[in-house]
Amino acid sequence: MTSMKDVAKAANVSVATVSRVLSNKPNVRQEVRDHVMRIARELGYRPNQIASSLRTRTSHVIGLVVSDIRNPFFTDIARAIEDVAHESGLQVFLCNSDEDPDKEAHYIATLLEQNAAGVILSPSPAAASNFDAIVNAKMPMVMIDRRIKGLTTDYVLSDNAAMAYELTKHIIAGGATRIAAVMGLAASFTGQERMAGYRRAMEEFDLEAIGVFVEPEEGEAERTVAAWLADDMPPNAILTGNVRLTLGAIRAIQQAGLTIPADVMIAGFDEVPWLAFVGPGITTISQPTYEIGRSAAEMLLARIENPDRPHRELILHGQLIVRESSSQRP
Repeated sequence: MTSMKDVAKAANVSVATVSRVLSNKPNVRQEVRDHVMRIARELGYRPNQIASSLRTRTSHVIGLVVSDIRNPFFTDIARAIEDVAHESGLQVFLCNSDEDPDKEAHYIATLLEQNAAGVILSPSPAAASNFDAIVNAKMPMVMIDRRIKGLTTDYVLSDNAAMAYELTKHIIAGGATRIAAVMGLAASFTGQERMAGYRRAMEEFDLEAIGVFVEPEEGEAERTVAAWLADDMPPNAILTGNVRLTLGAIRAIQQAGLTIPADVMIAGFDEVPWLAFVGPGITTISQPTYEIGRSAAEMLLARIENPDRPHRELILHGQLIVRESSSQRP
């Protein structure tokens, strides 16, 4: 890519002169201006949009920081945000934090350095201080999926506790009496809310709550569920906090030589098309992922347009999709 320095060298002028010409600043002789513009066209010079945004304090880029883009939940959200952004003439800069506060802080710093127009984040659990820089810079911000204690901003959230409560009650109605729950990250708002909903349902039916938090990855769920199934009193149902944990739990059940749902029932969060074709079909909570993304993008655009508008919190509810994995026991 041709730089301003390349143009200056070819035109035999200073970089400062090239900058003044390309920015249409005064006090440049017309013959010099014409010469520099001709050289720039010949070299195919294209202005650096990021550098331009830093000068003008405007940008056509918004940031999206998610914890794990491999999770279909975030993939669908990202698609919705990109759709809304494209319609508004904006570009999306996608960042994957891997639940790492340091990596998250790096991306936030990058977005601030590039003067992004705004940012949508699914924050990592232990990173409340990461957002001080965004607040201090008065950059428009919307949080999705998770709440940060003490941080006043715009939020688009799922009703996680209510959905986990509904899902657990459904499994109990299917005949399960020993239900174990594997949720992602004890420090995350989402994990805490889902565990709370599960425990409320178990307490309501006077059943023992067997719930643990793990890293939200297939391998962690597989190891946890395998240990449960090897116990003298194994669970007869598994509740999972996201689709990656669901996949790990299914693997553990299959590796143990057990059958879904005859031996172990299973149900979890996050609907993806292939779950309908796994074994007898897996019961899930389908979250309104596209609506979450669309609402967050529209909320961010409204905040960019009017920075002083009152903060909003939108809470959306998912849909229980019942399949044979949680079918009634004989």
